[in-house]
Amino acid sequence: MTPDLHYLAYSAVLTWAMLLLASLIRASAWTPKGFLLAIGNRDSMPDPTVFAARLDRAAKNTLEGLALFTAVIMVAHLGGVAPDKIVPGAKLFFWARLAYPFAYLAGIPMIRTAVWTASIIGMVMILVASH
Repeated sequence: MTPDLHYLAYSAVLTWAMLLLASLIRASAWTPKGFLLAIGNRDSMPDPTVFAARLDRAAKNTLEGLALFTAVIMVAHLGGVAPDKIVPGAKLFFWARLAYPFAYLAGIPMIRTAVWTASIIGMVMILVASH
């Protein structure tokens, strides 16, 4: 597997972990009642705490980013662009997305936006390398 596809796989795992964590936190899955809620149909989820709501928004944003990143990586990869041209953007995207939930949970809007912007720049780098 090429390094760019490794970063795509890492990003998929990160997204899965974010979605899972957000769901478990929202349900309070470490409690008996929350555990039953988490493994059930989740028809009566409690209102999220501020922390759980932030984590959920960060997870959803991570999922949206993964969809775009997947498209960008696949276009470059299938277009025959050399992996060494793609990897810098893929690295930037991945590390920015890894930092994103921490910035979001810290509640510092300017930092969160800067980290999000870095991930977008990573995708732009891949697109530029593809031309």
